[in-house]
Amino acid sequence: MESDDMSVPEAADHAADVVDRIAAAVITDRAFLETVLTGVLARGHVLLEDVPGTGKTLTAQGTAHALGLSFNRVQFTPDLLPSDITGTHVYNEHTQEFQFNEGPIFANVVLADEINRAPPKTQAALLEAMDEKQVSVDGETRDLPDPFFVIATQNPVEQEGTFELPEAQRDRFVVKTSMGYPERAGELELIDRRANRFTQTPTIEAAVDKEQVRQLQGVPEGVHVEQSVREYLVDVARATRTDDRAEIGVSPRGIQRFFEAARARAVIAGRDYVAPDDVKFVADPVMRHRIVLTPEANIQGATKADVVDAALASVDVPDVTGR
Repeated sequence: MESDDMSVPEAADHAADVVDRIAAAVITDRAFLETVLTGVLARGHVLLEDVPGTGKTLTAQGTAHALGLSFNRVQFTPDLLPSDITGTHVYNEHTQEFQFNEGPIFANVVLADEINRAPPKTQAALLEAMDEKQVSVDGETRDLPDPFFVIATQNPVEQEGTFELPEAQRDRFVVKTSMGYPERAGELELIDRRANRFTQTPTIEAAVDKEQVRQLQGVPEGVHVEQSVREYLVDVARATRTDDRAEIGVSPRGIQRFFEAARARAVIAGRDYVAPDDVKFVADPVMRHRIVLTPEANIQGATKADVVDAALASVDVPDVTGR
């Protein structure tokens, strides 16, 4: 079955089912889970930033399980080597040959846990895999599984023992989002689960399989984007470059990711066209981590979110009623 055989309504139903199953196990906001899934449908990678203990790792595991995909976790530490991620050649005494032992990067979904606890050199080992869906080890290039995407978690850089992600690597993530703390009712539910020793964390059954995930990722390619919406999206992104608080705004590559994420969001919303609301929904998670503030803006307490909000406010919203 080809990827274009799945209709937008079918894709939206599958997406809703995936989110429902994750939400049954992970106590968090539905919009957050839809943002994560937007990154997946846009064939990209997702960066989750929050303080420890909010459920980032459980979200990554739940996403892999709900999508029916293989999953590996890499705990990033200051002494992690690139070969610990990609794999190495090991001498086999029986065959008297070197054999390649695959590293944890060889999975459909790779959780790069606390990615900013490793030094930049090791963080950079992920770049080829994230960009090219392949790795090079000892001069040999090896393809990664299809589909392949990274869900990376990081603690805020103010946390002790963390390293700022290089700008080039931040740009590889389609979306960056945060879980935040649960509502009061959610935290009470966590206590209730913990109080009953017979209650286990809900298991997440697959809502789709690997082939259906490939199909899901193909559906946004057929989503219509009117010229006025394309111009709106581009103008919002370009506005981040003219903001005095931004040393670096959204790059041309970032605009392409913005476009891809908007189409993916439209699919999750059940539409075969991109509405301005789709652009608004993905604007912050797509653009914020691509912006670099000036030293003066940092001193004055400005935030990247302020720049995104100002960009959205500065561009007139087009009137779109559908195709």
